[in-house]
Amino acid sequence: MKSIAYLFCFCLLFLTGCIETKTIEQKDIVELTEVLLEEIPQYSSPIVFIAGFDQGTNTYYGNASKYFREKQFEVVNHIYTLEEMIHWLNTNKKGQSLGEIHIVSHSNPWKGMALRTSKNGARITYESLVSSRVSNAIPSLKTRIESETKIIFHSCGLGDNIRLLEELKAVFTNHKAPKVYASSYFNVFGGKYASHYLAKPYYGFYPTAESPGPFELSKTFEAAYPNEKIDWFRALKTREEHHLGSLYTYKFNVPVQWEFSFNAKAEIPKFANKEGLLDWIASNDEMATTLFQFGIPLEKYRWKSKVNGTKLTVEGKTTVLCVLKPILSSLDTNEYHETNIEAKKLYQIL
Repeated sequence: MKSIAYLFCFCLLFLTGCIETKTIEQKDIVELTEVLLEEIPQYSSPIVFIAGFDQGTNTYYGNASKYFREKQFEVVNHIYTLEEMIHWLNTNKKGQSLGEIHIVSHSNPWKGMALRTSKNGARITYESLVSSRVSNAIPSLKTRIESETKIIFHSCGLGDNIRLLEELKAVFTNHKAPKVYASSYFNVFGGKYASHYLAKPYYGFYPTAESPGPFELSKTFEAAYPNEKIDWFRALKTREEHHLGSLYTYKFNVPVQWEFSFNAKAEIPKFANKEGLLDWIASNDEMATTLFQFGIPLEKYRWKSKVNGTKLTVEGKTTVLCVLKPILSSLDTNEYHETNIEAKKLYQIL
């Protein structure tokens, strides 16, 4: 009988232990599930900042806005600075993890982005952004950034400027660092044959309002790109896509300006002719360094100077001819290449 009693007690203890263990396991599972749910980010829907406005016949921003609205993305207009952009996110997406943020802004390799650092700030370049961050001119981002957050810049040629992209990534980093995307190619919105595609740019220059004509300009392109089999004369005379994949030319101006102060008006140099002004510019370290970094020859600018009291202002303006060659699909040359941001041959990813 004792053996039976001992066996009964052992079985009872075993069953009780099993019941207690099961109860603890269920409690742990509930707690673990709650923790996991807290850790799963609640991402915001895709947001698009149209960070500029169209001027003249250029419809870049309007076309981009239409493109993203048709994709059912949240489109934000009338924000033209990085400071305003961050304030908007802090106010409207507070407590949310950011998903995809698209930023549409003109840019070029010489003047940086059209997007400014702040209301009274400069266009965004590596130097202006570093300066703004050091002086705390740009607020901190309070919404949550995850490792899967994507910041996508639709800015022509920005993918070539790695230093600037790294600074932009730092601006959008808090909880974690996001992935940042930008293409080395031109972004085209509202094309005749595709609502959004990328195009390879080829550059040429001439002093603004002093064009030598398409024939002479075609020779400069031939010299600059000897390995390209392109009818430059035809491309330079074409202003829009005549057929799918055809080359065409887009032009814009790049101005530069310096102001110098002197103790007396008599100290201000006088220039007898254009060559005298060019020699003085070339001998000035500040101007020569800037122009060297731009990579645009001195003679490709239209220069002028003016004196106001004891101040000398020197201004130059060059017209950039940008021949655009649409990127076609490698599988079907009757289709534009898909603008897949994960395609490393099309986008720089940091």
